Amino acid sequence: MDPNRDTSEESLQSAASFKAFMLKSDAKSNANLYDHLSRLLMKVMDERPHNVIDVIEDLSRDVKRGLFEDKQSTLRDLPQTTPAELLAEQQRMLFARPEEADQEEELGDTPLPNVSEIGFYLEQAGVGLGREEMQRVFLALKQLVESQALLRCRLWGKILGTQSSYIVAEAEYREGEEEDEQGAEEEETEAETQENENEVDPLPQSTYKPLPAVPKEALGTGANKFVYYVCKQPGLPWVKLPSVSPAQITAARQIRKFFTGNLETPIVSYPPFPGNEANYLRAQIARISAGTQVSPLGFFQAREEEGDEEDEAPQDSYEVNPDFEGIPVTEMAESLSTWVHHVQHILQQGRCTWVNLALKPGEDSNEEGEADEKEEEPDEPEPEVGPPLLTPLSQDAEMFNTPPWSLRMSSTLTSQHAVAVLRSNLWPGAHAYACGKKFENIYIGWGLKYAGEGYSPPVPPPPQKEYPSGSEITEALDPSLEEEQALKESLEEQQAAQEEMEGSDEEEEEYDD
Repeated sequence: MDPNRDTSEESLQSAASFKAFMLKSDAKSNANLYDHLSRLLMKVMDERPHNVIDVIEDLSRDVKRGLFEDKQSTLRDLPQTTPAELLAEQQRMLFARPEEADQEEELGDTPLPNVSEIGFYLEQAGVGLGREEMQRVFLALKQLVESQALLRCRLWGKILGTQSSYIVAEAEYREGEEEDEQGAEEEETEAETQENENEVDPLPQSTYKPLPAVPKEALGTGANKFVYYVCKQPGLPWVKLPSVSPAQITAARQIRKFFTGNLETPIVSYPPFPGNEANYLRAQIARISAGTQVSPLGFFQAREEEGDEEDEAPQDSYEVNPDFEGIPVTEMAESLSTWVHHVQHILQQGRCTWVNLALKPGEDSNEEGEADEKEEEPDEPEPEVGPPLLTPLSQDAEMFNTPPWSLRMSSTLTSQHAVAVLRSNLWPGAHAYACGKKFENIYIGWGLKYAGEGYSPPVPPPPQKEYPSGSEITEALDPSLEEEQALKESLEEQQAAQEEMEGSDEEEEEYDD
């Protein structure tokens, strides 16, 4: 056996194990010593510096640095577009200049009021959205009128939300809009009938008969007299709100919910609300309009309609009085009798006009023959009647010991140029101004009604005393031995004296006998 062969095999094994050790990669940089030394020797062979032994550390550092420089990029990341830039890009279309033909058409009648003039008077009253936002809102309303071909449109107000707000536009009802909603309702009823037909084994039906649902008022009448559009910011798309139902108004009167700014948000409340935030927003708009939309006395007059004089249906329509000459500002800022409601009052039933639920659809109350054959039914409910249209504000009732309205003048220093300002205390955020023949209503708030002062718990009573202080229960020091003996002797003396007194009394009684 050759000893040189054994030593050569051992040296090969040790070299292989050492190479494996050098090829071991680092966990952080994922590099190994073998590759680093190979690159370092290649760099020395390429550059051939004179003092290799002195610059070997610098060369090693350069090799390591070159690995990181290859992975790093000198290009900067593109900055992300901010929400303000996106909104500005969307609002840029509002400021696009119209063509010459469109400019000639704009010189005629426009369905929009003079928003700039309204903003000027609201600024005097201390209310409004600011000149810049009012101008953008005016351009957004102009865009809405052009896209929807509305006959008349005005800024109703702005309802604040926790995430975003709603800019509300009020438009006049146009004929033909009712067909769309009726078609949607017919589709729903058809879908329900199809579902019932698909049921193979129908469930047993209950004999319970729920109360009949209050029918919704037709478009163009009552709470659905106007159509409302909302958008989150000027320049964003307008969304048409659905018509409101009496059940939604009744439920909205019993709950208090802040708006989030998303129309699809479900309303989680008790009692449950029949709809999402879009329906709740529409119900609150109807309630606010019915309670705060006012005008100067005599500006509107009841429209005379041809019909029976015996018809006691409430007047729900009005027209501008051409003979109105205006009321002095000082008088309107002092008396609530110079202001009137020009929107119908919403009854407890959730409608502006009362409907008899006991009367079945298609049944005529004048048919006496059929009524005799039927069993006796309970008495019909009394019809609910609200205040008539154009009722003065002086007849409004107080709530929570708070007057419903507050009046003031925009300026007492220059009263000849001031406007009368009316503020609602029941719906904080509702304001109205009047100056001559001009007036306007606007609402800027959270969409919640005043519910009285916040509950403050009563002050707790003062703490009671644990026991009455006195000598009987006051703690005293223990007596000494001498004091106890003296007390014992005094008690014995008192007892002996008492016995002597009793003995003398007995002797006197014997002598008397």
